[in-house]
Formats: sequence, C-alpha cells, structure tokens
Amino acid sequence: MTNVALFNKRYHPAGTAPGTLTRERPADARPLCIRLIDFDASDLTLLEEVTAEDCKPYLDRDTVTWVHVEGRPTEAALRELGASFGLHSLALEDVHNAGQRPKVEPFADHLFLVMGLPVIDDDVVEVHQFSLFAGDNFLISFCETSFKEFEPILNRLRVKDSRMRRLGADYLMYSLLDFVIDRAFPLLESLGLRLEELEETILDFADKQSLGEIHQTRRELILLRRTLWPQREVINQLLRDGSSLIREETHVYLRDCYDHTVQVMDLVETYREMVSSLLEIYLSSVSNRMNDVMRVLTVIATIFIPLTFIVGVYGMNFDRSAGPLSMPELGQPFGYLFVWILMLIIAAGMVLFFRSRKWF
Repeated sequence: MTNVALFNKRYHPAGTAPGTLTRERPADARPLCIRLIDFDASDLTLLEEVTAEDCKPYLDRDTVTWVHVEGRPTEAALRELGASFGLHSLALEDVHNAGQRPKVEPFADHLFLVMGLPVIDDDVVEVHQFSLFAGDNFLISFCETSFKEFEPILNRLRVKDSRMRRLGADYLMYSLLDFVIDRAFPLLESLGLRLEELEETILDFADKQSLGEIHQTRRELILLRRTLWPQREVINQLLRDGSSLIREETHVYLRDCYDHTVQVMDLVETYREMVSSLLEIYLSSVSNRMNDVMRVLTVIATIFIPLTFIVGVYGMNFDRSAGPLSMPELGQPFGYLFVWILMLIIAAGMVLFFRSRKWF
C-alpha cells in the first residue's frame, strides 16, 4: 500500500521575509514549460516554450492572453512573470510554496486564486496545486501536471467564434475553475467502485489486506476533503464580492460551478461514512469469525469432558482382589469394548443435541 502525504505544504524557515522565492528546485521536478494562448472571437495563437519577455507584447493587444506554466516554476521565471504582468510578490510566494489551502485574494488589478486539482495515479490519489492569476485581459495559470490535463479547455478554444472565445478572460477563468472542480467527479466515482469491491471482499472474507485498503481510502478521502471543502468558499467569495473583473453574465456560470462544489462535497462525505461503515463491518466480521472458531473449539472441549471423566475413572489403579466392589467391570470379558461403545454413544448424543440446538 502506498502512503498518501496529507500535509505536503512547502514552508520557508521561520523568520523568512514575506515574498521570498528562494528555494531549491527538486531533481525530479517536471521540466518547466511556458505556453501562451492568445485569442479573440476570430483568431487564436498558440505558442510553446516561450519566456515571460515573449508574453509582454500580447498585453497591449485587444485580445485575451492565457499563459500556462507547466512544471515547477523557477525563482527566475516567477520573478519575470511577476514583473511582466504586475503580480504581487506574496501571491508569487504562494505559487512557489505549493500545498496552499484553496483561496481567492483580490489585488488592485487582478485576482489570485488557489485550487486543488485531484488526480489518481496507479490507484493512488494525489492533489496538485492549481494557481491562477486573472486580470482584465489575461490569465496566468500554474500547475505541475502535464498540460494534457487541460486539453479539453484548449479544444474548446480552438472552436472559432465559440462562447469561450467571445466572452473574454472572466469566462475562461470560470471554465478553468469548473474544469478543476469537475475533475473530482471521475476520481470519486473510481473511489466509489473501490469501496463497493471492498465491501464484497470484506463480507466474503476480511483479511489484513482489506484493512490496509480501508485505511488507504480513508486517508485519501481526508486529503480530498481538506482540499475540496475550501473550494466551495472560493466560488462563493467570487460571487459575493462582486469583483469588477467578473462580468454579471459570468456570475450565472459561477453559480453552476458552486453547485458542483456542493455535489463534490456531498459525495466526499458520503464516501467517508461508507469507509467508517466498512471499518465497522471489518471489525464485526473478524469478531464473528473468532466467535465461530471459539464455538467449534468449545463444542469439541464439551464433548470430551464426559469422555475424559470415564477414562479417568477407569484409569485408576485399584486392586480387583481387594473386594467385590473394587472395579469389577475390569474383569468383564467385554468391559473394554463396552466402555468404547458407551463413550461413542455419549459423544454422538452430544453432537446430535448440539446440532438440534443449532449451536454449530
């Protein structure tokens, strides 16, 4: 069973100045790749492997510019993007130190949002931080996963004169948020199928492997709840605060997005209750199996009690010549056979009696 890291937030040492971006890049981090998608209702430009300096000219156009940063961003890349788009250093620090709680922070001319993108890899749940800067005509997103995850959004952008192409940056922001939230549905469906299989396995035969899978699923649901629960408040805050960057017609779509967060949390809470029930079923199954074993052993021991008594009586060393009452049965020619028949009759009678009472 693979362990799930529940608290994988990257911290700076205590006392570090706010906005500090200094941090070593892990050797196994995904290579950094910056993509630029610039569009309006009629034209679409897609550039890969660009730099922050390459993105600056697009801000002066009457188009929407989406910059996506794939992989772990370096300190230099963050500083360049921050300088080009006027991003606050505290927000850049939250991008650099992934594992932040989902939130939305308004700044003078843009919004900064943090969401959790849940994925399942080799039957293990992981949550990657999805950071988003939303301005009047630009969006900058950060995620360590492959850009292929966002291929459905790009495919919608490729449709000429589509709603996403016409409605601007705030609608693209909604689309990305909705995509991140909806990614939880297939993952939770997979967990639901796993729980159903676990239930059948436990009812059939509860072993230690089943217990390990129960605890793994429980830990994964804790991870999902910790990430997905605050996302509902993020959408609610966008609707409640009424930012000038979000047009009124986009609020309708955000309300639908809010409904999705509620549905996701309902599923998470339902599956958490199922895991608790499965753990109770497992403990009951183990207890019942132990009771069955003890019942069989008790029946066997009870059957041998009278047999042990008979054998013990006739195993006493008395001198038959001492008197007529000194175990005269030992002198009978069929005494040994008679004792065996008697013990078999007693044992069979007890077995039939126990069966009639349904004790085993």
